[in-house]
Amino acid sequence: MLTSIHPKLPMRDKAVTRDYYLNKLGFELASDTDYEGYLMIKKDQVELHFFEFKDLDPKENYGQVYFKTEDIEAIYQSLLEKKVPIHPAGPLQIKPWGQKEFALLDPDNNLLTFGESV
Repeated sequence: MLTSIHPKLPMRDKAVTRDYYLNKLGFELASDTDYEGYLMIKKDQVELHFFEFKDLDPKENYGQVYFKTEDIEAIYQSLLEKKVPIHPAGPLQIKPWGQKEFALLDPDNNLLTFGESV
């Protein structure tokens, strides 16, 4: 039986990734142990892991995560207030597939899409 999933995404610089997710997106560390070249963060019921990939070319990174949310408008507004850049093609909108969504790109070009059923 599957119980959860923890996506693993590439990162070039652990300090930059940590700062973005903790200070911009409101995640916290998932472990007190600091692993070299590896980062684990969490928020609510979601956990993400990152592995160091110093030679990553962000233009060729296709890492993606889709977050199911509640109260997406409050999340979106909070990010706008923190001046977190929204993906140019990803402002909050209702999609044809019945989801209200918006998207961000993290410092390594991992696409983060947030969605709520309408």
